[in-house]
Amino acid sequence: MSVGQDVVETSCFVNCLNTLSTPTLDIFLPLSDDAAACMTLWTAIILGAVEGLTEFLPISSTGHLILVGHALGFTGAHAVSFEIAIQLGAILSVAVYFRRRLWGLLQQFPSDPTSRQTGLGLGVAFLPAAVVGLATHSWIEAHLFGPVTVAGALVVGGVVMLVIEHTVKAFPITGVEEVGLRAAWWVGVAQCFSLFPGVSRSAATIMGGMLVGMDRRTATEFSFLLALPTMIAATGYKILKSHALLFQEDPLLFPLGLAVAFLTGLLTVAAFLSYIKQHTFKPFAYYRIVLGICVLAVLG
Repeated sequence: MSVGQDVVETSCFVNCLNTLSTPTLDIFLPLSDDAAACMTLWTAIILGAVEGLTEFLPISSTGHLILVGHALGFTGAHAVSFEIAIQLGAILSVAVYFRRRLWGLLQQFPSDPTSRQTGLGLGVAFLPAAVVGLATHSWIEAHLFGPVTVAGALVVGGVVMLVIEHTVKAFPITGVEEVGLRAAWWVGVAQCFSLFPGVSRSAATIMGGMLVGMDRRTATEFSFLLALPTMIAATGYKILKSHALLFQEDPLLFPLGLAVAFLTGLLTVAAFLSYIKQHTFKPFAYYRIVLGICVLAVLG
């Protein structure tokens, strides 16, 4: 516990409040550039597990990675690049889980109207966040990647999820093959909100799907399929842009984090799809609200 420290904005920690004589936990204090660049075997394993466990749940993987990264003392440009790049492991887990559906979709796309509508729908849903993300990603990384913004987004997102669960009762769309281009477009618009760290791409797209009439399982499956083009674009861009940072220490740490994210992601996707058949998203909403409030309380 440290008392009487001035906490100021830095490139690694842009959201901490300026305080005097306010108790704050050391794990949330800004670190020096040398400390921010430090990475260990356990850091890679823990962050990989956090990514795989949270990427497809509506609780924000980016938000959890930021919070855990600060707790582990792993922050800064290297941390941001690593946390985004290991999403490739989560992408692979979805591709493996839905491999038969994806292969059938590719095979039937030229001749089958239903497959063509699904493919075009995923493309339409991908566009809004791709355009907005390309225009704003640098500003978002510089100004919004911090515990305060994440905690606030967790709370607000949890409240929105509860409101949607309590108000939306009609679900005429009961299969991914029934998702039209208009519904897909609005899911894509909802995905733009996930660019704000802590909102959750999964939560934004699933809730967007429910708002346009998808039942919970359909909205979840569409969200998972939409993750493929969205995360491939975002992760591929980050790897190309920051590949030197990813391998600046032990070159095995990035592949290790990616592998852990893949294995935990595969288990999480299977468990979550089984869970959502008979349950609502309310527990995840409550979890978001409690976590966000706790983080804000710790930050003072």
